Amino acid sequence: MENIGNVFYFQWELDLLQWFQSIHNDVLDFIVPKITMLGDAGWFWIVVTLLLLILPFNRKLGVQSAVALVITALICNVILKPSIMRCRPCWLEPEVQLLVKVPHDYSFPSGHSNASFAVATAIFTRNKKLGILALILAGLIAVSRLYVFVHWPTDVIAGIIVGVCGGIVSYFIVEKLNKKNKAI
Repeated sequence: MENIGNVFYFQWELDLLQWFQSIHNDVLDFIVPKITMLGDAGWFWIVVTLLLLILPFNRKLGVQSAVALVITALICNVILKPSIMRCRPCWLEPEVQLLVKVPHDYSFPSGHSNASFAVATAIFTRNKKLGILALILAGLIAVSRLYVFVHWPTDVIAGIIVGVCGGIVSYFIVEKLNKKNKAI
C-alpha cells in the first residue's frame, strides 16, 4: 500500500490482537465473520432503524436510532477517520490470513462498533430488555473486529464511546423535538 496512514499503537493492543489470532479455530472462523458482517456499512442497524420507523408504536425509537446513526456516522466517518488516518493492523501485517476482505478506509474509530453501539444505546434508552440484547450483539460485533484483525483495540473502544454518546445525545434531541412537535 502506498500510503498506509499513521502507524501508532500500544504494545498491549498488538499483544491482544496476537492473542485473538492464537484462539482461531474452525468454529470461530466460521461464526465470527458472519457476526462482523452484520456491521458492514451499518446495514443491519439501518434495517433495524427502518423497521422501528415503520412500526407506529416504535416510531420515536426509530427516529432516535436514525438520529444516532447520522450523528455518529458524521463524527466517525466524515471527521475522525480522514483526520486521524490511522492504518489498520492488517495493513501492517499482511501475512496474517484475513477472514474478511481487506478494508480500504482508515481504522480509527471502528465504524462497526460506532454504528452498533449508537443504535443499541438508543434502543436501551427506551426499552431496557430489547436494549440489553442489542448491546450484547453490538459487543459481539465490536469484538469480532479484533478477531478478524482489521481494527486496533483502541479503534473499537473509541467507536463504542462515540456510539454510546451518540445514542444518548439522540435521546435528548428526540425528546426536545417531541416537546415541540407531538407527532413523533
